[in-house]
Amino acid sequence: MKTLQVKLGELQRKAWELKIPIIIVFEGWHASGMGEDINRFILPLDPRGFDFHTMRRPCYKEELKPFLLHFWSRIPVRGRIGIFDRSWYSRAVIELFAKEKNEDALEKTLEELTYFERQLSDDGYLILKFFLHISEKEQKERFKEIKKRGIPLILEEYKDKNGKDLEFIEGYEEYLPVVERILERTDVPYAPWTIIEANDRNFAVLKIMSKVAGAIEKCIEKVTRTPGEQTIKYLDMAKEKLPALDGSVLEKVDLSKSITLEEYRESKKLFQEKIENLQYELLKRKRSTVVVFEGWDAAGKGGNIHRLVEELNPRLYRVVPVGSPNDYEKAHQYLWRFCSATPMAGHMTIFDRSWYGRVLVERVEGFSTEEEWGRAYREINEFEKILYDSGAIILKFWLHIDKETQLERFESRLTDPEKRWKITEDDWRNRNRWDDYEIAVNEMLQKTSTLGAPWIVVESNDKRYSRIKVLKTVAEAIEKELGT
Repeated sequence: MKTLQVKLGELQRKAWELKIPIIIVFEGWHASGMGEDINRFILPLDPRGFDFHTMRRPCYKEELKPFLLHFWSRIPVRGRIGIFDRSWYSRAVIELFAKEKNEDALEKTLEELTYFERQLSDDGYLILKFFLHISEKEQKERFKEIKKRGIPLILEEYKDKNGKDLEFIEGYEEYLPVVERILERTDVPYAPWTIIEANDRNFAVLKIMSKVAGAIEKCIEKVTRTPGEQTIKYLDMAKEKLPALDGSVLEKVDLSKSITLEEYRESKKLFQEKIENLQYELLKRKRSTVVVFEGWDAAGKGGNIHRLVEELNPRLYRVVPVGSPNDYEKAHQYLWRFCSATPMAGHMTIFDRSWYGRVLVERVEGFSTEEEWGRAYREINEFEKILYDSGAIILKFWLHIDKETQLERFESRLTDPEKRWKITEDDWRNRNRWDDYEIAVNEMLQKTSTLGAPWIVVESNDKRYSRIKVLKTVAEAIEKELGT
């Protein structure tokens, strides 16, 4: 045991040096000794190098978002270890039983969990999952012993708002088939389950330590191979499900569309009033809205966002400007920084640029590898599906202009002291790579426009036409979803 403890400490330091992120999940029956086993497991580790998370009753804001986003925000940075004393699996079971969901709901949840873990694995995370198993008879004996010692079977923070436990204390037989189904369905090569026979606690700790040490060793060996020796890790299993490219979407856009000033003013008032009224209906029905703006530099994203929120209650919406990720954000999987910005039920979040930077600027400028941006289409579709399945209304706008219009707007900004701040060297550099960006945009539009999260290309040479199309689309989409 001592030798293994020393080895674990050394492996933790090596993983930190190589910036290998590690996730260790502990699940199991209540009274299986999980708390004691985790404590003994972490003793040889440097506490400065791991984060410990235990499942608690969700707060008000967490209850108004898809439960999985709560865990997205807790994944460790590269080089650290995230230890979960119960995890997304326990939350999935609680959701299933508390809300009396059916078999289809469970399957959909398990599908989302596999999305989550596969994306992390593809991004270099080592994921280990342990289930501490004891028999029902053993559990009952341990309950008796716990009660004799005067220890509460469940702490208050482990109960839901109705006072029900979050650790499956009662109903072993009721939970057993669900637990077996989850273990079988989510035991995958990139995030395997290890069943720990927990009747003997010394054996349980030894098995956990051995498994973790062996997995980290293999991961270190893989990372330190020379590029020529490395095996191909990435296999886009969903590639055949993505639509084949069908020419150019942007070439078919009619940029001559325009409206008069009178039409603009009349339509603007009409649709802004509609969206204002719909905002309160969304709150009443607890439906969130995600609006994404992407487009060419100087295409009018800021102006469109301003007109969209002009008459809205600021308590119910948030505008998120997205720039280059900082060092801390880069130390996570790229979708991590967007999870906390997703809206609560009944609220709206408007993204001024978004996660699509992965397949646009990061692709064109070489900030991500072909493997990384290549799998991002699938990852983004999965991320948006989680939002859609939770009830979110998702609208994604690509504001399209031609090169001549962009040049006119660039030059106008240079001569206008109030707008000069809008033009940067990056804008000119991006313009020089217009053709490369056009290829990336066309592929993005075709591979990530789904039934639940469609792309709307907005003809934006005429700013008035662009703004009205966005307002009209938002109003009609919300009306359709709400059936009003």
